[in-house]
Amino acid sequence: MILQTLNRIPFWQKVIAGFVLGTLTGIGLGESAIILKPLGDLFISAIKMLVAPLVFCAIVVSITSLGSQSNLKRLSFKTLAMFMFTGTVASFIGLTIGSLIDMGGNLALATSEVRERDIPGFAQVLLNMIPVNPFASLAEGNVLQIIVFAALVGIAINAVGEKAVALKNTIEAGAEVMFQLTRMVLKLTPIGVFGLMAWVVGEYGLSTLLPLGKFIMAIYIAALIHIIFVYGGLVKFAAGLSPLQFFRKAMPAQVVAFSTASSFGTLPASTRCTEAMGVSKRYSAFVLPLGATMNMDGCGGIYPAIAAIFIAQIYGIPLNMTDYMLIAVTATVASVGTAGVPGSAMVMLTVTLGVIGLPLEGIAFIAAIDRIIDMIRTATNVTGDMMTAVVIGKSEGQLDVDQFYADESTAPQTQS
Repeated sequence: MILQTLNRIPFWQKVIAGFVLGTLTGIGLGESAIILKPLGDLFISAIKMLVAPLVFCAIVVSITSLGSQSNLKRLSFKTLAMFMFTGTVASFIGLTIGSLIDMGGNLALATSEVRERDIPGFAQVLLNMIPVNPFASLAEGNVLQIIVFAALVGIAINAVGEKAVALKNTIEAGAEVMFQLTRMVLKLTPIGVFGLMAWVVGEYGLSTLLPLGKFIMAIYIAALIHIIFVYGGLVKFAAGLSPLQFFRKAMPAQVVAFSTASSFGTLPASTRCTEAMGVSKRYSAFVLPLGATMNMDGCGGIYPAIAAIFIAQIYGIPLNMTDYMLIAVTATVASVGTAGVPGSAMVMLTVTLGVIGLPLEGIAFIAAIDRIIDMIRTATNVTGDMMTAVVIGKSEGQLDVDQFYADESTAPQTQS
């Protein structure tokens, strides 16, 4: 009976409960709360276990799935290029906003897991992305090298064709297994957050919670800038259409995305919105599910960039230009590969933190307020999908301009 009751509680509420109980326990136990830290360490270790095989399988599958769309190769290429472009811009916006706002304040936590801050040159960074031994890269969790190797494997599978079908199916099966394992591990999030927050609050006091408001504000500011200026600008200058008309017709899906925090759950609403804009059903049926799986400007561009800076600030770890570049590259590429994974934002953040050597314990702070952030992240993602449908659809003759400007007599109705 108790288990059934617990299963009916939404996951995000369980995480908040873990955060609150951990905070209260930390206040009550003080420095003695360190006895609960192993619960958080267990959660962090479980996430680390996932990253290498998950990123490899997910990126290979994402590339081979594009190759299977033989009749839509040009659309696939242009759509993916748009996803990568907006994802890169999103990460730079996140880095800029995160750098301008002092989210950490006077807080300075301690960690024992920060690597030495060696600063390689730009050429060395590029060379370090190529895995000399792919198996060693997987064993060591070198995410950038895993991403490069996975991308090359995916491209090679598409080039080989029928002879590589068995390998393709094997990796797809491996991806499904990793997705299921990710679901299982993420169920530990409330316990991990409880253990880490009890330890942190017991060790450092309630002042550790003050920077969260600035962090949330930074995420919302960056997301709104990206939606209004980047998406609106592309609609205006790349497609030659009215941004105001685009946002007016996109509003129902944005509301559903913001309230449900689910890109896939918003698909019916976003499909109706793009059809009201004049995008052909053939293209909207292709780009919107693909975008819900691969286009994650909010989760994969803005969020990891600001979160990495936030965690660096609260631990007092300086970041250099090489770190910023690695954040941008990793966040953008990883977002394309891992976006379809449940809890993908946390996985992407883990990847980004691992690349630049930041402590993963900082995830506990962010996980507790993830629902508030996820609302604007999802609204950003869904708006980006609809923008891509309009801009690429216009360039490929898949959009009826008259319908785009038509009054919404057949406007989609918002349904959650």
